[in-house]
Amino acid sequence: MIRVNKPYLPSNKKYQKYCEKIYKTNYLTNFGPLSIELEQRLSEYLNVPFILLVSNGTLALQIAYRLAGLQAGDKVITTPFSFVATTNTLIWENLDPVFCDIEQGSFCIDTSILSNLVTEDIKAILPVHVFGNPCDVEYLESFSIKHNIKLIYDAAHAFGVNYDKRSVLGFGDISTLSFHATKLFHTVEGGGLILKDFSLLEAGREMINFGLKNNLPHSLGINAKLSEFHAAMGLCVLDDMSFILEDRQRIWYYYFEKLRDYFDMQVLRNKATNNYHYFSILFKNTNLLYDAVCALEDECIFPRRYFYPSLHSLPFVSSYSKCPVSSDIASRILCLPIFVGLQKEEQDKIINIIIPFAS
Repeated sequence: MIRVNKPYLPSNKKYQKYCEKIYKTNYLTNFGPLSIELEQRLSEYLNVPFILLVSNGTLALQIAYRLAGLQAGDKVITTPFSFVATTNTLIWENLDPVFCDIEQGSFCIDTSILSNLVTEDIKAILPVHVFGNPCDVEYLESFSIKHNIKLIYDAAHAFGVNYDKRSVLGFGDISTLSFHATKLFHTVEGGGLILKDFSLLEAGREMINFGLKNNLPHSLGINAKLSEFHAAMGLCVLDDMSFILEDRQRIWYYYFEKLRDYFDMQVLRNKATNNYHYFSILFKNTNLLYDAVCALEDECIFPRRYFYPSLHSLPFVSSYSKCPVSSDIASRILCLPIFVGLQKEEQDKIINIIIPFAS
């Protein structure tokens, strides 16, 4: 069986070495030494000022909205082409998503139509770096400043990505990351917020620790801390990032060379690096996609339709937006298996199955 993703597991011996530290300190959670070490190492690796670790990427988004000062009823411009958590978190926090269609090539939010959506009720923009491909960060930066609205990036896919020799995570007011087991870098379950100043980091720490300050209730908060066992996994994975990226690069380019003459693909942003997190292709129509998926599943190969359906069409979303590009891309896109250890013979099998459905 070949699934779209196979979570990377470091050696058990290495993980146990980190776990031994937990048993020695008897520190299981509440900003323990391994969590602090992981935050420090990630800040250095990603070249960002501060990172706040949390228990998952969904909560990272919800905390980001709170830290940005968004309030119930505020409207937020966002993309309909993303994992459902992007929209779910807005609605869960009683924020109103306003959908902006995407660019045909990059799959990211279409900045050319943003100005048509701005009203007095718009308090933030929530773009997504789709499959790690950066949005038009320079335009979005100037646009948010011009209109005095917050800019929060859902950077769940963008671990380690640089734009113009600068971490893409450093753009905007806040960027959020997911460290779910399916991600390039993971802590089994986890997430993070990239913050620009220490005061915001302190406010975030208080918020994810029940709102406690000096061990006493001080503000509204929840429990969203990362445990030491999750931090231990993150440290192990971070130790192996060079190997992980090298192997995923091998797999990504093999697909690219074999399939680029048959399928349309996402257009990568100029001046941006690739973290080889996803490999997506576009079929000519939905019927061809269905036939290809059935043929793959007959051979116990399970790709994923990331991201279908377009989020503006969900039944629990009150949306009056028309997003024809997102609807079209969502109906024809397929993400192929890509994970450390995927063999060329397995890729060849996938490639040979799908090429007949290219047209």
